Amino acid sequence: MKAVGVLVMAYGTPASPEGIEPYYTRIRHGHPPTPELLADLTRRYAAIGGTSPLAARTTEQVRALAAALERRAPGAFDVRFGSKYEPPFIEEAAASMRDDGLTSVIGLALAPHSSTMSTDQYMSRAKEALGDGVTFRATGAWWPTSGFLELVARYVDDALATIPPARRATTEVIFSAHSLPERVIANGDTYPDQLRASAERAAQLAGVDAWDVAWQSAGRTAEPWIGPDILGVLRAKRAAGLTDVVSCPIGFVADHLEVLYDIDVEAQAVAREVGLNLVRTRSLNDDPDFIAVLADVVVAHS
Repeated sequence: MKAVGVLVMAYGTPASPEGIEPYYTRIRHGHPPTPELLADLTRRYAAIGGTSPLAARTTEQVRALAAALERRAPGAFDVRFGSKYEPPFIEEAAASMRDDGLTSVIGLALAPHSSTMSTDQYMSRAKEALGDGVTFRATGAWWPTSGFLELVARYVDDALATIPPARRATTEVIFSAHSLPERVIANGDTYPDQLRASAERAAQLAGVDAWDVAWQSAGRTAEPWIGPDILGVLRAKRAAGLTDVVSCPIGFVADHLEVLYDIDVEAQAVAREVGLNLVRTRSLNDDPDFIAVLADVVVAHS
């Protein structure tokens, strides 16, 4: 029997400081960023060491997933990676699968929630590149998969354990995901509903009554993006009397700019400004329990 292809997909990140401008240009659909926008993004990367560790974390995740699937079913899966905005691109990885004779491919996005403006685009690009001769199965949103929210809840518990019990009554958990333009809601996208549903279930599993959702990392465009933004939420929580907040970026599965800068630098700066203690849950990265969830998703679609 031929192996089933598993095309793991993610947004991508520049591999070096020199790669930031071409990466940003690809994000802007071929339009180079203004000097001001480029300087701002470069500054953000510099604040976390010059580049994001996302490429390395993603490589570790893909390798771990391939190993987990191989243990479950030796020779049954061929796992490869493709990125939306940085080599190897989705189209390149898909074409390599097609050219190597794979006739069945499962698409898996490294994002638990799905949206027409993010993960659905990964899937459509992969399907088009594979062509009509390859059967393509998109996994879609996989946050309801057994084990995922249980793991998120465990990470929330770990973060809460760092807060003195005497302050628990004035502590709240904020679950966040990457914002998207508001027009996706008008088009019937369920992305915001998925965030709230997953946050609610994770809070229940963690035994947390005080929780909320917020959005982060909105693009720098003129159109409105889904809110409220986490920075404003932090200020409002402190004004309401909270002393501590646990930030759980539930929409992200690895350390990268949106976590290491947007939460650990920018949100932390706001928290210090208003006198709020902010603790972030650690990232999933290649936690074996998380990799097992991804393997379950693949097997369920095979």
